Amino acid sequence: MVFDFKDIIEIMEKLEGISSKIEKTQILINILKNTPKENLEYVLLFLMGNIYPEHVEKELGISQNLLMKAMSKAYGHGIEEIERMWKEKGDLGRIAEELCEKRKQTALLFSSLTLREIFNVLRQAADMEGEGSIDKKMSLISGLLIKAKPKESKYLVRFILGDMRIGVAEGLVRDAIIGAYFSQFYWIDIFTSQQSITEEIILRYWKNKVFLISKEAELSHPLFVLIKKIAKEVKEIPEREIERISSFHYSKLKADIVITSSSELGSRLRQSYVELVDEAYALINDISQIALIAYEDGEEGLREVKPVIFRPIKVMLAQKVNTIIEAFNVVGKPAAFEYKFDGFRAQIHKNKDKVVIFTRRLENVTKQFPDIVSYIKEHINAENCIIEGEIIGYNKQTKEWLPFQKLSQRIKRKYYIEKIKEEIPAMIHLFDVVYVDDELVIKKPFKDRRRILEHIVREEDFKVMLAKQIITEDVKEAERFYKESLTKGNEGIMAKNLNAPYKPGLRVGNMLKIKPTLETLDLVIVGAEWGEGKRAGYLSSYELACYDPDTGEFLTIGKLGTGIKEKSEEGTSFEELTEILKPHIIKEEGKHVVIEPRLVVEVTYEEIQKSPHYTSGFALRFPRLVRVRDDKSPEEADTLERVYQIYEMQRGRGIRG
Repeated sequence: MVFDFKDIIEIMEKLEGISSKIEKTQILINILKNTPKENLEYVLLFLMGNIYPEHVEKELGISQNLLMKAMSKAYGHGIEEIERMWKEKGDLGRIAEELCEKRKQTALLFSSLTLREIFNVLRQAADMEGEGSIDKKMSLISGLLIKAKPKESKYLVRFILGDMRIGVAEGLVRDAIIGAYFSQFYWIDIFTSQQSITEEIILRYWKNKVFLISKEAELSHPLFVLIKKIAKEVKEIPEREIERISSFHYSKLKADIVITSSSELGSRLRQSYVELVDEAYALINDISQIALIAYEDGEEGLREVKPVIFRPIKVMLAQKVNTIIEAFNVVGKPAAFEYKFDGFRAQIHKNKDKVVIFTRRLENVTKQFPDIVSYIKEHINAENCIIEGEIIGYNKQTKEWLPFQKLSQRIKRKYYIEKIKEEIPAMIHLFDVVYVDDELVIKKPFKDRRRILEHIVREEDFKVMLAKQIITEDVKEAERFYKESLTKGNEGIMAKNLNAPYKPGLRVGNMLKIKPTLETLDLVIVGAEWGEGKRAGYLSSYELACYDPDTGEFLTIGKLGTGIKEKSEEGTSFEELTEILKPHIIKEEGKHVVIEPRLVVEVTYEEIQKSPHYTSGFALRFPRLVRVRDDKSPEEADTLERVYQIYEMQRGRGIRG
C-alpha cells in the first residue's frame, strides 16, 4: 500500500530520474492502484506540490527566507551558509538533503513521517495568523525537518515551496486516473512504429495485466508476442464489439489495457475519457475528488459532476484566427460576433444575496469590486448562478472605456477600496452562463445560453450589460462590427459557434478571438541577467518559457529585451520588472539569475524558428514586450503545443521555419 512518506519518496526518486511521459504515467497508474481511497487526497496533492486543492483559498505563507531559517534551526547551520549554497545550487531541497546527511545524529534518532502527518502540520501552519505566527510556523516546519531522513527532507522542502521538480502535472495525473480506474487505450500503429511503447516498458510495467485486443490487429509483431508471454490474460474480440462497450470501468470490464486495430477508434476512446475527466475536474477543481469519483462511480459519476457555488471553475478558452473569413470557416454560418473587451474576464458566483467574483486565475477579487457585487445583486434575476463577463473601467467624466492596465490597479489594491472605486469606476459586460437555478447548462448550445442570460439580466448602462452581439453570415457586416469594436477601444471581436456547448478548461475552436495584431504569446519569465551601464542594478535580457501541462515544466523559447521602458511613466520599465522578479530569484551564476516561474508576459515577435538552443526546441525571432499579464497564472501561459501550432501555421503561409 502506498501511503507512508517513505513509500512515496522512493517513487519520487524514480519520477525525477525519468523523462519519458508514458513511463511516468505507468508509475502514476501503479501508485493510484495501490493507494487506499482514504489516502488518495494526500498522495495526489503531494505529487502535484499542493497543500490544498486548487479551490481552497488558503496559502501556507512560508517564504524561502522563512524556510531557510527553519532549516538553520533544524540542521544547526547558519543562514548565511544556507543562502550561499542556495544561490549556487538553486534547489533548497537538495541543500536540505545535504545538510540532513551532515547532521550529527544517528539514524536511530530519525522518526517515521507519514503523509497525513505532514499535511496536518502544514495545514495547521497555514491557519496561523497574527502576532507570533511566523515563529510558530517556523517551529512547526523545523520539527518536520528534524524528523525527516535526508531524501525525505529534499522532497519535504520542495513540497513546502510548491516546486516538486518531478515532471508531473495535471495532464499526466489525468492520464493516470484513466489508466488506473478505466483502461489504457492504444492502437496497433503505436506498437508497430514504436512511437511510445517499448519492450522495456512492457516488461517493467505490464506484467500480469489483463489485455483486451482487437482480433483484427496484426499480432505477429514481436511486442505482441511479448505481451502474450507476460500478460495475466489476453482477451481477443472483434473490433466492432470493442466499439459497443458502454463502460471501460475496471469494476465492469476488468481490462487494464485495450488495443484496437483502428487508430481512429483507439484515439476516439482515449479522447472521450480525457474529455470526461477534464470536464469534471474543470467544474470542481479538486483532482483527488475526481480520482475518488472515477474509482467509485466510474463514467456515470464523472458525468454527474456539477459545479459548487463559490468554488471557481476553469473557464473555456478561445483560439485565435486572423480574419473574419477564417472565423466563418471554423465556427460556421451564421455565427455570433461579440466585442472583445480590454478588461479582465470575471467569473461571477451568486447564491441569494451573496456574490463572489473570481478572475480567470481563479483568484477571489470580490473585495476589490464592491460596485460590481451590488450591480449583480440588483440586476441578476436568479436564485443562484455562475455567469461570465468582462469587467472594464471607464472615465467618470468622458465615459470612455479604459485599457486593462488602468483597471489592473483595482485588481491589485487591497486597501482604500472606496477611494479607487471612485477614481476608476467599473462595469461588467456578461457573455455566458454555466449554471443557473441549480441547473448545469454547459451542454446547451451557445444560442440557448445567451437566451438564458437575456432572461435573467436586467441591463443598465455603466453597470450590468450583455456583451454587444450580432448574428450574421455576411462577411462585410461582421467586418463593420469589428471596426466598431476597435473604435470603442476594444481589443477586437469574438466569433462563436451558435450550436456549440461550453467546454470548461479547454481552448476550443467553437469560440475564436480576432485581433488586429500578429499572433502574440503569453510566456513566463524564468531567467534574466543583471544589466550594466544605465541599467546597472536592474534585471534585463529576460529568458522566456512556454508551459508543458503534462509535466509542469517551463521550456525556454527565447530572450526578451525590447518593448521595456527606461522610465516607469512611459510604460512597463526595467525597474518595475526587477521589483516584481527580484524576490523570486532562486539561483545566481555571475550576471545570470534563475527565476522561479511566477510572472506571465504577453510578447509579440517576427516569427517562430526551430532551435536546439532552447529546451522547447523553438526560438522567437525579435520578441517584444506587449504587457505584463497580471490576470494569468504561470500554468495559463501558452503551451508547447500552441507554439508548435503557430509554427506550423506560419510555415503554411510561406514564412521560413
